[in-house]
Amino acid sequence: MAEITIYINQQAVQVEAGISVASALAMHGSAVTRYSVSGTARAPLCGMGVCQECRSTINGVQHQLACQTPCVAGLRVERCEVVR
Repeated sequence: MAEITIYINQQAVQVEAGISVASALAMHGSAVTRYSVSGTARAPLCGMGVCQECRSTINGVQHQLACQTPCVAGLRVERCEVVR
């Protein structure tokens, strides 16, 4: 497959077209998609949309399932950064 450019937290990254957003996140830093109300880092667990731990803001729409969303050119993903 062809490589495309998507944006993760406004940073351009190259990924293979069609991989899941969750995979792209894991390949480019961290699979952390958000933090729970208690501050615990959350990341994809089931990979099929049941657990909803991969919820991210994709193309401006909140709570999209990153494991079920394929990467297309120009896609924009916002997720929580790991706080160190």
